[in-house]
Amino acid sequence: QVQLVQSGGGLVQAGGSLRLSCAASGRTFSTYAMGWFRQAPGKEREFLAGVSWSGGVTHYADSVKGRFTISRDNAKNPVYLQMNNLKPEDTAVYYCAVRRAPVAVSDAGRYDYWGQGTQVTVSS
Repeated sequence: QVQLVQSGGGLVQAGGSLRLSCAASGRTFSTYAMGWFRQAPGKEREFLAGVSWSGGVTHYADSVKGRFTISRDNAKNPVYLQMNNLKPEDTAVYYCAVRRAPVAVSDAGRYDYWGQGTQVTVSS
């Protein structure tokens, strides 16, 4: 059974940093694109960042550009989301996702596997 297992997250003060990790079990996703999303209470799931299968192409939502960095290490499996200069409005449940295609997109409906979600809370 395929699973995406997330780690990281937690409580941090505004201006601080966190790193989220997402590892696959059951199979490798080294040929597939991956993305990070978040969902705050009462809001729709929001695309944050995506990375191509090779790691060579990345793109970001305007809300996190310059603060968040997505990366992947296909040799070791995980994909990471480094989050710097966090703001209270970044508070949400964060999800990683795999798309069975080489290129990431911003549409959550086009992803095939999802992590369990991890809470990130930024205090002011």
